Amino acid sequence: MRVEVWVEVRPTEDEDKVRRALSNVFIYDELRTEESEGKRYIVAFGEGFKSLIKVHNLIKEQGIEDSARSVLMKGIEDNKVVFHLHKQAAYVGVLTFVTEKNESPLGPITFIVETNDPKRLIDWLAPKTSRGRRLYEVSPPDDP
Repeated sequence: MRVEVWVEVRPTEDEDKVRRALSNVFIYDELRTEESEGKRYIVAFGEGFKSLIKVHNLIKEQGIEDSARSVLMKGIEDNKVVFHLHKQAAYVGVLTFVTEKNESPLGPITFIVETNDPKRLIDWLAPKTSRGRRLYEVSPPDDP
């Protein structure tokens, strides 16, 4: 599994705060800054399920499996799962999915997860629930 995360650093933002928002939701192996179309981005890369453990734990702690599962399922594109998180919420350690372009006024944190089995990844991150309880636990995906 390979994870790529993009987050725009707007001119009015403190880059350290944007990095903190990213670090609150993602464990990265590599981090760099890129310029594209006149905008500055922090781009982070991670390998394996460990990079998504913070997303996994926050979904569980916040009890948002159902909404997370719905958003993640809609984000499946072939062997990828693409989803967006609210940058300001991430800064304070809260996981909030963004489904509309302008929901995150300072731009979202965009995750692109390449995996051999997107549905298994989603089952691990956000398993099905009944009356607020998880119906099953799935071990983390082990694809490279």
